[in-house]
Amino acid sequence: MPRTTRTITFSLPPEMAAQVEEVMRLEGRTKSELLREALRRYMEDREWKQLLRYGERQAAQRGLTPEDVQRLVDEYRSETAR
Repeated sequence: MPRTTRTITFSLPPEMAAQVEEVMRLEGRTKSELLREALRRYMEDREWKQLLRYGERQAAQRGLTPEDVQRLVDEYRSETAR
C-alpha cells in the first residue's frame, strides 16, 4: 500500500526547536502533529487575508468606505434574520 503522507525535512533555530519539544512534552503530541496544525492554521490565515484583500478591492472599485461596508453587512444581517 502506498504511503498517504510525504516526509519533508526542514530546520529550525535552536530556540524554536526547544519550544516545539516543550509543547510536545506538555501536550503529549508528536512533532508532526504540531507542525501539521501550525501549517493548517497558517494556510487558513493566508486564505482569510486573501479574501479580505479581495473584499477591500471590490469595495474600493465600488467607492465604498469601511463604514459603508459595515452598514451594508448590518442591513443584510437584519434582513436575513427575520
